[in-house]
Amino acid sequence: MIRKLTEQDHDQVLAFLSEEPSINLFIIGDIEVFGYSSEFQEIWAEFDEQNNSIKAVLLRFHQSFIPYAKGEFDTEGFVSIMKRYNQPVLLSGKSDIVEKFEAFDDLQLGKKQATFFAECLTDEYLNIIDQSIAINKATIEEVDQIIEIRESIEEFVIRDDARELLVQAMESNTARTYYTEDHGVITSCVSTTAENSMSAMIVGVCTRKEYRRQGLATTIMQKLFQDVLDEGKTLCLFYDNPAAGRIYKRLGFKDIGMWTMYR
Repeated sequence: MIRKLTEQDHDQVLAFLSEEPSINLFIIGDIEVFGYSSEFQEIWAEFDEQNNSIKAVLLRFHQSFIPYAKGEFDTEGFVSIMKRYNQPVLLSGKSDIVEKFEAFDDLQLGKKQATFFAECLTDEYLNIIDQSIAINKATIEEVDQIIEIRESIEEFVIRDDARELLVQAMESNTARTYYTEDHGVITSCVSTTAENSMSAMIVGVCTRKEYRRQGLATTIMQKLFQDVLDEGKTLCLFYDNPAAGRIYKRLGFKDIGMWTMYR
């Protein structure tokens, strides 16, 4: 049985999701901030009819969907929900879960991208922060510059609503960006997203080409990582570049699985 969740289901669904807080940080964060009655967010769950326990969850946030399950689940039932909205479907999640949806020819999925998923639980690998590099925390005033520098990175895919989502995330305290600048121009930045009471995702690590190889991004990451870990949260990130993976692992990250996105 699949039904839409309400505030009355909160404790049960959080208990289900919190067994893998890193994998579920997007769903947990969105539930904590936006709840169950926002126009842009809905959450459904499949229940075991025998004991009314949750088997799987599906989140819609704007035009994106994230499913999560611990075993077999009603994939066809979730497909029928996603088909009510615009296609192609923007889908992401743990690879062994979301790849089940590829079997449905009538579900139009976007371009597939698989990445490594890593988490960090300790600050023991962080170095002393270079105090000669001034690091700032971004406000709404810096949003346009943050989007502009991200758009300059060839590997990044920037959504049409990226500015709107970043502003919303900043205002809801589910994201923060640290950056360096040179005469008022942002030269390098690192952001979090989907911050919640348990975890935070690192995204948007970027440096303008003319400022690279100066250690700016690494220094910003160390400052951001330390601040988030000091708050008792787990750090998570995606990577598909082996060189980047080596940098993250030197800072204490460990691979915990694969994450697949269809965009």
